[in-house]
Amino acid sequence: MTSRTQIETGISQVTALLSAVTADERASATPCTDWTVSELSDHLVNTAANLVTMARGGEIDWSASPEPSSDPIPLWTERTRELLAEIDAGSPLPLGMVAAEFSVHAWDLATALGRGTDDFDPTVAEDGLEFMSENLTDERRAGAFEPEQPTPDGSNAYERLAAFAGRTVARS
Repeated sequence: MTSRTQIETGISQVTALLSAVTADERASATPCTDWTVSELSDHLVNTAANLVTMARGGEIDWSASPEPSSDPIPLWTERTRELLAEIDAGSPLPLGMVAAEFSVHAWDLATALGRGTDDFDPTVAEDGLEFMSENLTDERRAGAFEPEQPTPDGSNAYERLAAFAGRTVARS
């Protein structure tokens, strides 16, 4: 079962990646074929905001386009603080879903930046994969996730989760 500590760890991992993005990397492609690093960064901020809305019982539109930002860190930090506060207040938000969102996109961003995820905390991605395996049906994949892809031998938890989410994972 996913804990608040794991969500904090996932947030920290994404924060480190977002902080490492250079101006030159913002236009780089990501494993999310429709998004650049900049667009993925904006999506992460939007995802955190959507999770706060869900935690508060509100309705969200996952397909809504996020506002572009040249520096996503301030909004990411604000939204994730709000998310942790909602978790602390006992929100029924499924933490496995939060772990899945942050882990898949941590892999996406790390891959786009030419970094690996071997040094990331595997429990965050493992919990995300467990949640997605139990909840992501073929019908729910439409429009958000591609079909599951093969996982190379020796793949870490983030790579297994990414492949489950439809990303092509190449293990070096």
